[in-house]
Amino acid sequence: MFNLCSNMTGQMEVHTTAFQVLDKMVKSIGNSGGVLVPKKWVGKKVKILLLEEVAEEE
Repeated sequence: MFNLCSNMTGQMEVHTTAFQVLDKMVKSIGNSGGVLVPKKWVGKKVKILLLEEVAEEE
């Protein structure tokens, strides 16, 4: 599993062991964003990695 603090920011390199990998785009859901995963993942622990830099809001 991941050996990272859950609130780390900035560019980093991540090494992990996983059971499955999905490449998805975040979609707008109400006031937030979300990524849909297979129903069989419900109740399982996942980590979301941001792969593109987000521009700072002023």
